[in-house]
Amino acid sequence: MITVEEHLHTILRQIEPVERVVLPVPRAHGLVTTSEVRSRADLPRFDNSSMDGYAVRREDLAGASSESPVLLPVVGDVAAGDPLPREHVPGKAWRIMTGAPLPLGADAVVRLEDTDGHVREAKFRVRPDLGANIRRAGEDVRTGDVVVPAGTRIGAPQLAALVSAGVEEVEVVGPVRVVVLSTGDELVPFGERVGPGQIVDSNGPMLEALVREAGFFPVHVGHLPDDESATRKEIHRHLHHADAIITTGGVSKGAYDIVKAVLTGEGSTTFVEVAMQPGKPQGFGVLGRRRVPVFMLPGNPVSALVSFEVFVRPALEDRAGRRISEHRATGFAVTSWRTASERETYTRVRVERDPTGGYAVEPAGGSGSHLVAGLALADALAVSPADSTGVEAGTEVDLILLRPRREIDGRLAADEAHAVGAAAGTGTPRAGA
Repeated sequence: MITVEEHLHTILRQIEPVERVVLPVPRAHGLVTTSEVRSRADLPRFDNSSMDGYAVRREDLAGASSESPVLLPVVGDVAAGDPLPREHVPGKAWRIMTGAPLPLGADAVVRLEDTDGHVREAKFRVRPDLGANIRRAGEDVRTGDVVVPAGTRIGAPQLAALVSAGVEEVEVVGPVRVVVLSTGDELVPFGERVGPGQIVDSNGPMLEALVREAGFFPVHVGHLPDDESATRKEIHRHLHHADAIITTGGVSKGAYDIVKAVLTGEGSTTFVEVAMQPGKPQGFGVLGRRRVPVFMLPGNPVSALVSFEVFVRPALEDRAGRRISEHRATGFAVTSWRTASERETYTRVRVERDPTGGYAVEPAGGSGSHLVAGLALADALAVSPADSTGVEAGTEVDLILLRPRREIDGRLAADEAHAVGAAAGTGTPRAGA
């Protein structure tokens, strides 16, 4: 057997980012910029008010205070989006709304709260500082400034900045399109009747969800029968358009392990045994003219999930030109549990909060690679090295998070708030309690 690190290295050294594409900014969501993106406009685009209030000249409010307010006539209103140029009149004021362009000659905005709010003639109770409550043109970004650096994954904040800066298109590493194929005549697609000796295909929907949650694009979820010719034809069909293919099942030593029989010797494909539990049988290769990575994972659902997190996710991150995502953490074992001898072991665990504010973990469900009920309860995989035979209570363990960190922390915070409320007699039942 080879180590987990050796197999992952074999995969990653063959992974290349997909081709660059130029897309309209809204369609680039979730993708990674290939070069720095510069602003095409000043932000703000013009001097404008940051408050509802009155545009004034500071010198016209000398001595203004709560005890001695200064009275100024109001020339008119300036609303956000007002296209007409306004010129300030000395000794007067403009009533102005948040975001409205500043009249030429005004040098401060007095908040509505610091006046009596009258429409025609307002009393001012303060003398503002020069430039008070004014957003100056270009104080955020100047034309030509870098808005988004190269290598940035475009999220909602980046979209807002790019659109505001007048950027219409951006060059990015293209979307990674993933095909998921489950194998085996015993599998029945979700929603169809299950006959004797058959089981519902859970790997397909699970891997589709994992791909989607990781920010990639599942473009086909299908099934491979236990037929070499049909399997070969289906896999080769997807090499023309997919950026990655994931198969599950058919990679071990059984008489009907069709994927192994079909792909052995194709491209760079190798089938190996990896010193890990679960997930020992693994296959990987780069196939076709487009050098499409094909991940051949074991068929047991837990094995498939672990294999995705350990091997597929990092490779897809590289394929998308991303930095490695934040799916790693540490925690402390609440109880002891055994691990596989001479194999890196991935134990499904539930995460709670320990007294120091860190993560406390304990196993969730059984350890069998076919047991899926525990997956619904698990927050993470606890990683135990191959040279250990167990985890002792109180020891630190490495974690691969199966849920976003913010989701785990949000649940823990809600649990803590519920516990405090229950202790005080004011708690309310949590959803689902």
